[in-house]
Amino acid sequence: MSIFQSLNTSASALTAQRLRMDVISSNIANAEATRATVNENGEYEPYRRKMVVLETKGQPFSTFLNRASNLHNNHAGNGVRVSEISEDEEPFQLVYNPNHPDAGPDGYVELPNVDPLKEMVDLMSSTRSYEANVTAMNATKSMLLKALEIGK
Repeated sequence: MSIFQSLNTSASALTAQRLRMDVISSNIANAEATRATVNENGEYEPYRRKMVVLETKGQPFSTFLNRASNLHNNHAGNGVRVSEISEDEEPFQLVYNPNHPDAGPDGYVELPNVDPLKEMVDLMSSTRSYEANVTAMNATKSMLLKALEIGK
């Protein structure tokens, strides 16, 4: 295992959480966008909430758990990566507003399936994860610097 493995793991998590925060910010910014995409019929559709799916790089967690429980040679993980950015398939919100330019003949407007409260909770979770990885990275850096001081 390289002495920089923990730095690489934290760096991959920082990159993934930063992308997650960007996607959440996009969701919040488009929470009222009724004309985000054009469907196959040529009609406008509201914005669809996007979600980031993370997965481990390399081997799954169960492999490391089995190694640890069998007391074999333990290897650190390789970090995380974004496997995909998927769209939420929940239905759009229907709001009665006959004065809206995108209202249908019945007076209802389809609004995006974005819940700002849920997005803020996800944003706080992502921010805390980012901060935890920065703390881990700083601790690793400080340990490596102390190890270098021993050689003086």
